[in-house]
Amino acid sequence: MSHIACTVDDDAVAHVRLDRPAKLNALTLDMLRDLAATARRLRREPGLRAVILAGEGRSFGAGLDLAAAARNPAGIARAFVPTWRGTNRFQEACWAWRRLPVPVIAAVHGHVLGGALQLALGADLRITTPDARWCVMEVARGLVPDMSGIQALSELTGLETAKRLTLTAEEFSGTEAVAYGLAGMAANDPLEEARTLAAGIAGRRPEAVRGAKRLLDRTWHRGPRRTFAAERRAQLRLLPGAMRR
Repeated sequence: MSHIACTVDDDAVAHVRLDRPAKLNALTLDMLRDLAATARRLRREPGLRAVILAGEGRSFGAGLDLAAAARNPAGIARAFVPTWRGTNRFQEACWAWRRLPVPVIAAVHGHVLGGALQLALGADLRITTPDARWCVMEVARGLVPDMSGIQALSELTGLETAKRLTLTAEEFSGTEAVAYGLAGMAANDPLEEARTLAAGIAGRRPEAVRGAKRLLDRTWHRGPRRTFAAERRAQLRLLPGAMRR
């Protein structure tokens, strides 16, 4: 059973949902695989105009389910192997959304922790509830952000804020996430705001929307491949100790 649900509505907007609410949508290796596969499938969706990422239940996501991952060491080893894209499974689950030609909007609420935060940062735009609980929590687990988060954090917040949020692993609210630049706006109903935003984008000329996203992405930053490799090296050194904690 997949815990990633995906539907496309009549306006050609895809709705992708983390669907493991009993575990606060904590990410498993299978969910990471399915996230990347869903993004690849949507790249081929004819006429697609926008994508909305959200979580079912009380949270967007509570990060990686380390306990579940620890039961599958061979799966972890396979997931760390990078592909020709320059990403491994952990990284591609988040960065694959950047590869989509259409805008991706993350509507987040409740917990936005660790890997789920990095997934949200893989979107082009983010809308959060004011009281959402954000945290770059990996250092608190004895790890580093390694799901493309290092690249996304520093480009969105600037280096000093990225370092502070990463090194302290302090929790911050959705309102603070907006102030830090990690989200574009706060709303009591982020999913409804995301639907309104997606509908507005869907009404624009699709070639212009795709072209504008591509142009902004290609000129905004440089060198993610090197960053992904550095993430992998750092995490592989730390992972064995974290599993024994």
